Amino acid sequence: MTTNKKGGALLAVLWLSAALAAIAFSLAGTVKGETERTSTAVDDVRSYYLATGAIDRTILRMQWGHPWFTANQPFIDYDFPTGHVHVEIIPEAAKLNINQAPPDQIFHLLTAITRDEGSAQEITQAILDWRTPAAARTNVLDAYYLGLNPSFLPRHASLEQIEELVAVKGMTPDLFYGTYTRDASVSPPQLVQRGGLRDCVSVFGAVGVYDVNGVAPALMQSIGFPPDMIQGVLANRPFTTAAQYSAFTQGNPSFTRLRFGGNSIFTIRATARLKLPNGTLNDLRRTAASVVKFQPAKDPSYVVLRWYDRG
Repeated sequence: MTTNKKGGALLAVLWLSAALAAIAFSLAGTVKGETERTSTAVDDVRSYYLATGAIDRTILRMQWGHPWFTANQPFIDYDFPTGHVHVEIIPEAAKLNINQAPPDQIFHLLTAITRDEGSAQEITQAILDWRTPAAARTNVLDAYYLGLNPSFLPRHASLEQIEELVAVKGMTPDLFYGTYTRDASVSPPQLVQRGGLRDCVSVFGAVGVYDVNGVAPALMQSIGFPPDMIQGVLANRPFTTAAQYSAFTQGNPSFTRLRFGGNSIFTIRATARLKLPNGTLNDLRRTAASVVKFQPAKDPSYVVLRWYDRG
């Protein structure tokens, strides 16, 4: 009887030890996960402020008249002690003004992006309905929007922010933001970035003539540029002077749809990565962006029209 009691006590101790070990392992896993999550959150915040600092530095660089691009590339790379920041400077005049663009130009642009005339026509009509005053519209889509969950009514006014297009009938995130496609023409096949509608349109954009240093390939295609001319522009920009651009065009009348300079509104988009102790870059990327209007003859000399915490 005494032996059975000792065996039962030993078994109880073993089970209790196993339970405590399981709790300890679970707690250790939770602590490790929370520590990693906190570390990632801290890195995210540090990367954000690194990106915002790069935006401020770029604004000063543009105000002081310093070259905007380095190494003949349409971007600036900053190498800070704590990390690396890749900054894109995108003239808003390189994009189509979505509020003023005629229907045929919107249709041609959407066709170039979607490669589907049916889808392009549907989205074009939805954009026209969205920006047309309620009293004047002919294509009524209110019933469609009211049938969604959550339901809403379109603005029936000019777009105030380009992100409104995400809510337009027929629009998808991949179409608006862009996506990646498989390029089988190279070995081994690689994923290549395919631009979205947001790279081509703006509420501050132009109609008819676009800045050559920022115009997207899809927009060039939509205004009639053949593939070889598009590749020529991409390979030779950024153009740093009007004379350089004029020498490139050699009087070709097709290039009258593109121009050099004359901008006042820019999107400055910065993507930051922190440096690890071994000198390599962290996999975590944080992007911030700002739409800035420069007005040298006024005080202040620039104003921020829009800020994106997540660029």
